[in-house]
Amino acid sequence: MSLSVQRSNRSAPTIVSRRALLRLGLGAGALFALAACSDAGAGSVGGGGPGTVSWAWQLPTTWDPVTSSAGSDVTMLALAYDALTALDGDGNAVGWLAEKWAYNHDGTQVTFTLRPGLKFSDGSPLDAAAVAKSIERGRSAPGSLIAPQLVDLKKVAAQGDRDVVIDLAGTNYQYPLLLAGKTGMVVNPAVFEKDAHALATRPAGSGPFTLTSYVANDHAELRKNEFFHLADQIAITRFLLYPAADPATVVASVASGQYDVARVPASGIKAAQASGLEVQVLDSMYVAVLDVNTSKPPFDNPAVVEAMKYGIDRESIKKIANFGIGDVGYQPFPKGYVGYNAQLAQAFRYDPAKARKILADAGLSGKVRSTLSAAAPVPAAVEQIQAQLADIGIELEIDLVPPSQWTQIVYLNRGKPLGYDGFAGRESPLQAFQVLFSPTGLMNPSRSGDPELAAQLAKVAAIPTDAPEYPAALQEATRIAVTRFPNTFLYEVPSILVRRPSLAPLKRHPSLLRWEGVTA
Repeated sequence: MSLSVQRSNRSAPTIVSRRALLRLGLGAGALFALAACSDAGAGSVGGGGPGTVSWAWQLPTTWDPVTSSAGSDVTMLALAYDALTALDGDGNAVGWLAEKWAYNHDGTQVTFTLRPGLKFSDGSPLDAAAVAKSIERGRSAPGSLIAPQLVDLKKVAAQGDRDVVIDLAGTNYQYPLLLAGKTGMVVNPAVFEKDAHALATRPAGSGPFTLTSYVANDHAELRKNEFFHLADQIAITRFLLYPAADPATVVASVASGQYDVARVPASGIKAAQASGLEVQVLDSMYVAVLDVNTSKPPFDNPAVVEAMKYGIDRESIKKIANFGIGDVGYQPFPKGYVGYNAQLAQAFRYDPAKARKILADAGLSGKVRSTLSAAAPVPAAVEQIQAQLADIGIELEIDLVPPSQWTQIVYLNRGKPLGYDGFAGRESPLQAFQVLFSPTGLMNPSRSGDPELAAQLAKVAAIPTDAPEYPAALQEATRIAVTRFPNTFLYEVPSILVRRPSLAPLKRHPSLLRWEGVTA
């Protein structure tokens, strides 16, 4: 059938406002809403009958947004939870559970006003007191992985039934963006005050669906939540969620009707088209990156890190391993995004001679050996990176880690010197900096910091996101981070989806997946 490539208009000038936050995604899978055909002749969906969607994408690391350890989890968690705010088509913060918000004169306090009559999926009231307790849990609960994003939150309290007041240690205009994702997802206090551990497998939110069955690493089944505040816009009654399908069989799985839509590697595009399926390539905010632990040799030597950045031929990887799909990049943000710094467009362009000289000048020629960890099965790009770095004198043995253990081993235990992974963008750009470059950042295995970057980020937080000076301040933070930190960014990773012809094209969204208005 056809190959549809859907991209942002990257030739258009960036709008200097919050609208410049376009394409802010939460991972390779966070950009789409599924529109299924409702014609009577279209047949059943995924073998589950009308009103059912069967989606092979991934399962969350946990159903608790506070302990979720993957940025891309937000896509799945949004099935069961609502956040205080959301992002519109241009990446602006808009009302969701909160219908409006207001800052005080110096940006140190923000009040969110909830919509009236909100309820959790069990029918209990979702009021300001519940929201305040949920945010406080995210800030202070042991093991919270969103707590580092709330370090400047001094106090959160309810004023009446609908106003949630957040007091901050300093000026920070990022909170409406910050609370549009996992950090702002409201968890029912009646559940976490009784048994917080139960949330790992039994979410307690107010989202469009309620989890009815869950088998870890296998599947989840959800049903429409009639208490959802936009329930009249949810036409899907049954939602089946599966892990990513085996790349070798995903095309056959969709062609047979096992799934309605699934992710496919670039190598599977021709097979999908030959099977009469539709293929879409959609931009994402997902960026492939090498995460470097500078507390472990040989990457404790800055010369090794610098040589590695120049020793990788990203264009070759795009052409061979990625079949020409995706854009080469040297920073965590793509073109068109307000944090993208044009001065870094060729920051570490492939230069093997320079890479060898850097190692030679440091007395390291022929002396650099280590491992390159990747989640199994080994991605084709990893083998190319191994060969390219061997060519400049960095010998790496590929070390495969079970995907289910990746976060624990690489980021929590900080047990590997070098890992191939991907970074999913965040609702607030300051979240991205925290995750990647702060001493508490999950994807900063060295747990190193930089005073200059911290000072610049404080300046960014103190600027309203629609102020004319905001983009330049944010882009300067990007320059500092990319040039001072060891993270080696490689290329953007678009989402390649295969779907049955009976389904309408998937719709791109700049933030997490929304299902309002979707029919099946």
